[in-house]
Amino acid sequence: MGAKLTIVTGGAKSGKSRFAETLVLATGRPRTYIATAQAWDDEMHSKIAAHRADRGAGWHTVEAPRDVAAALASVAAEGVVLLDCATMWLTNALLAEADLDAESTALLAALATCPAPVVVVTNELGWSIVPDNALARRFRDAQGRLNQRLAAQADLVVAVISGLPLALKGTL
Repeated sequence: MGAKLTIVTGGAKSGKSRFAETLVLATGRPRTYIATAQAWDDEMHSKIAAHRADRGAGWHTVEAPRDVAAALASVAAEGVVLLDCATMWLTNALLAEADLDAESTALLAALATCPAPVVVVTNELGWSIVPDNALARRFRDAQGRLNQRLAAQADLVVAVISGLPLALKGTL
């Protein structure tokens, strides 16, 4: 993987996390998984457990629902990072009533200064219906802006649709 920053995007259950994991595994480098999901209910506990089981052994997992910058700064240059996912991170920031533009700017700065290559998983929400409430519309718009900023900074951007990767920027 020659890219310093790779973005893997797609819809829910599109195969984006699995594809991102294969990119990271292919490097042969020590792997850090930065997890942004929080288990607020039984369903999320189950989803997180399934993700862990699917990944298998050999991953150093850092739970960072909000402070991704500190997690990225702690990674050694010889490693590789999988940040899964920017959408959950943004959800956490929104629910904490944080300044989303400032938080996004800080995330992008942390990605730029991370000493190791980073693969970021994020959801593409723009192909869905227009949400019926103001909070959901605010979130959808913030996610779209974040994804655009991530893609602009990335060396490689891959959309995963039905488990199939499509390079939007850079070369697979």
